[in-house]
Amino acid sequence: MSSIETKPSVTGFIATEPKLSRTEDGTLRFYARIGIEHSRQEPDGSWTQLETTFHDMAAFRRAAEEGHKRFHKGDKFVASGRVHEYTRAKDGEAAEEFIVSSFGHDIARTQYEVHRAPRQSAPSRGAGFGSKAQSARGASPAAMGM
Repeated sequence: MSSIETKPSVTGFIATEPKLSRTEDGTLRFYARIGIEHSRQEPDGSWTQLETTFHDMAAFRRAAEEGHKRFHKGDKFVASGRVHEYTRAKDGEAAEEFIVSSFGHDIARTQYEVHRAPRQSAPSRGAGFGSKAQSARGASPAAMGM
């Protein structure tokens, strides 16, 4: 048995400009349509692009607030959470949406900068955590993802 907890996850792109609203009880809610690109590996090792599928994605509370600030239409993302199946009130049809517990930009497909707050100095204990080598690393230029 593994001690690593896993959750369903999706990768894709934000297909519509995200919307921020409130639920009936006042909870913040992020909503966007997402696109998931699919492909299949062929016997010769090449890849064939399949049809992109589109889905609903929602986040709540702090994730909703931060997601609305940071995500825009076209952004590539990685999200973990769960699938919520429900019946649509407007037509009685079965539907599903991905409910986010955490998400962020996909560093394999997005270029961005990380801005970190300066670390507070800790007492030096040789080469371990809080050492001068560690502090120098923390003062390096912003990290870049591709």
